[in-house]
Order: sequence, then structure tokens, then C-alpha cells
Amino acid sequence: MSILRAGLIGLGMMGRHHARVLSSLDGVELVAVADPGGDPHGVSGDRPVLRGVEDIIRAGVDYCVVAVPTAYHEEIGLALADAGVHALIEKPLAPDVASAQRLADAFERAGLVGAVGHIERYNPALQSARARIEAGELGRVYQVATRRQGPFPARIADVGVVKDLATHDVDLTAWVTQQEFVRISANVAYRSGREHEDLVAATGMLRDGTVTNHLVNWLSPLKERVTTITGERGAFVADTLTADLTFYANGSVKVVREEIAQFRGVSEGDMIRYAIAKPEPLRVEHEQFRDAINGVEADIVTMRQGLETVKVAEACIESARSGSIVSLVSLSSL
Repeated sequence: MSILRAGLIGLGMMGRHHARVLSSLDGVELVAVADPGGDPHGVSGDRPVLRGVEDIIRAGVDYCVVAVPTAYHEEIGLALADAGVHALIEKPLAPDVASAQRLADAFERAGLVGAVGHIERYNPALQSARARIEAGELGRVYQVATRRQGPFPARIADVGVVKDLATHDVDLTAWVTQQEFVRISANVAYRSGREHEDLVAATGMLRDGTVTNHLVNWLSPLKERVTTITGERGAFVADTLTADLTFYANGSVKVVREEIAQFRGVSEGDMIRYAIAKPEPLRVEHEQFRDAINGVEADIVTMRQGLETVKVAEACIESARSGSIVSLVSLSSL
């Protein structure tokens, strides 16, 4: 199989990690990088730092990774599609539904592989949780609750916490349960003096009746990335910072000492922290995208799926604005 020629646009905080992985990925050669702001992290190596997407296209790449601010995703993505270049665009796919729709349509019309960098899908803890749910280990899923909080990232200037961070939780919730959001209700707050929201609390419902809730902010000194999936047989807790997955079984043994029951509840079940392999999610994401381009069966986040995530994010913002529950149209299959 021939070596794929890859390009990278955007050499900022996320771009530097893409450059590292692309530079060591089997079957791929990183041949061109571009950023009008230069190379602040020194990841270009001996490659010249080009100015933009047209330079990348002239370099003759087979595919390109786009790690620029969200506001530029559509312009760059459409140029790549028009040139016949496959693309992996960082999340969210676009700043609004209309732009995301145009991108998804353009890549599908051109017969190109278009993907979105929702990296949490490749976290080992969530990969294991999804497989175990699919195998019936949790029984029927009742609720998915996520907490994603940490300090304010000064690098994010063009979108708020809903589209930057909460899109992770929207995508992973739909993916891990293999269900679709059908409605969402949200509240947001503006506490850092910016025009975009920096806190959101959202409650949703999936197609099968599973209830979801998502707490996301840029205001906490504590960095937390936790997904709790509760079902009829217990609960999975996925810590995506450590890639640990823990199972808490429903209580089967009664706690007879009252002073202990006050802290632990009236009954206890087994608790298991699974021993799972922990490859780097970003590398797995790149491997899957490379395989998709090569026609090998692969698990990528398609642009059509990325579009549906943007729809849910916009519904969150609309719900917060209007103070109402927003219903969502039928989403694409996962």
C-alpha cells in the first residue's frame, strides 16, 4: 500500500499534537504544514511553514488535518473538498448548523473521506464502556451523566463552552449508547467577561428514553472529565483523564452497621476497575482515519455525525436563550 501524503493546517495547541502523531504514523508522511501565525511550538521540523490551504493543496497532499479556529473550518474544508483532498477537521465541525451542513454535503458529493476530531470516542474507557453496553453487561441504560470542567483556556476565542467542550459530551453520549438526542434543555452563564458562555448545565433525552445531563464549565481550578452511565445492573464510571473504567454493581449485600450505612447506603455490590489497554486516543483517531482513506473498515466520526452534534449544541444555546425545551429532528444513524 502506498504512503499517504498528509498536510496539517494550524500549528497551535492542538496542531502540535497532530504534528507529533502524523510525523510517526505508519503509512503516512507529513509533507506540508501551514499556519499564518507561524510555528510557536517548533513542530514543523525541516518543513517550511506555509501560509494557508492553497499552499497545502499545491504541495500535493492526499489528506489534510485542519486544526484552526472553528470560524475558519468551513472556508478551509470547502477548499479541500473542491481540490479532492480528504480531511479530518477538529471539533466542532463548524460554528453553526448551516456551515456544518455545507461541509458534510461537499465531502459526500466529492466522494471524499471527511471526519471530525471528536477524540473522546477513542478514549479506552469509553471504548470499553460502549462494547460492554452493547454486550448487555449493564442491561437497559437509564441515564448518562457527564462532568467536564477546568480552567479557562485563553486559546479559545471564537466559540463558547457549549460548542468547544460540551460537543465532546454530546457526541460521546450518543455514540456510547448508540442512541440519538430527541430533546434538550439548557441553562448557561457568562462569568469571564466574554461574549460567549463559559458554563452550561444541560438535560436531554435520547431516542430510547435514556435521560442525560451534562455539566460543563471553564471556571473551575479542578480539571474533571467523568462520564457515569447508570443502568439496570449498576453503573459504569469512565474517567477519561486517566482512561479508567469502573463498574459499580447494584447492591446485593445489606449493610447492617448503621454508622457505615450512613456513608455508603443500605446495601453494597461488587466494584470492579477493569484492566484495559490504554493507547493514546489521538493516535487511534489518526489510525482510523488513515484506514478509512485506504478503504479499510474503520471507526471514524463522519461529518454527517459531526453535523448532528452541532445541531444539538445549537439547540442547547437556543434553549438557554428561550428558556424552553428544544425538540430535535431525527438524527443520522451512528
